[in-house]
Amino acid sequence: MNVSHPAVHPVEPPMPPLTAGGANAPRARMKEIQGMPGTIGGLVLRLSQFAFAAVALSVMASTSDFPSVTAFRYLVAASSLQSLWSLSLAILDIYALLVGRCFQNYQVVSSFAVGDGVTSTLTLAAACASAGITVLIGNDLGSCSQNHCIEFETATAMAFLSWFTALPSFLLNFWSLASR
Repeated sequence: MNVSHPAVHPVEPPMPPLTAGGANAPRARMKEIQGMPGTIGGLVLRLSQFAFAAVALSVMASTSDFPSVTAFRYLVAASSLQSLWSLSLAILDIYALLVGRCFQNYQVVSSFAVGDGVTSTLTLAAACASAGITVLIGNDLGSCSQNHCIEFETATAMAFLSWFTALPSFLLNFWSLASR
């Protein structure tokens, strides 16, 4: 029986083009934009998210009658979640800056994007609900004298500011995912 035996010949890979310095060109990486995880801008966004959410939480929790309104309880829960999420990612940003790493891993960036999307949506919904109740108490019912309207307005404003700083983080992470 005549059986053919294929011959395998190793093929040399072509030489990569040399750069002006004579070294091989590095692989192109995505440009790091300030505000993305692992950058100074990202750390500033995370710390400001944490600060605004923590102020909203502490101001709302300092009032004695916030548990009587569901929207205010929701604001406390959303601010708690936002502050924990932002603080944990700020710690990761500090670590990344100290060791010189960047977060360009697909799984890491996707978890950041999902987490930012969920927490920012919850914070916006809680701030909108609290703003509606605050307007109802203050303007429509005219009962600010019996309630803590200033504290409610302050906590609501801080929740909106927390959302305004969480939105760029979400958009940058989502854009980083979409551009792969």
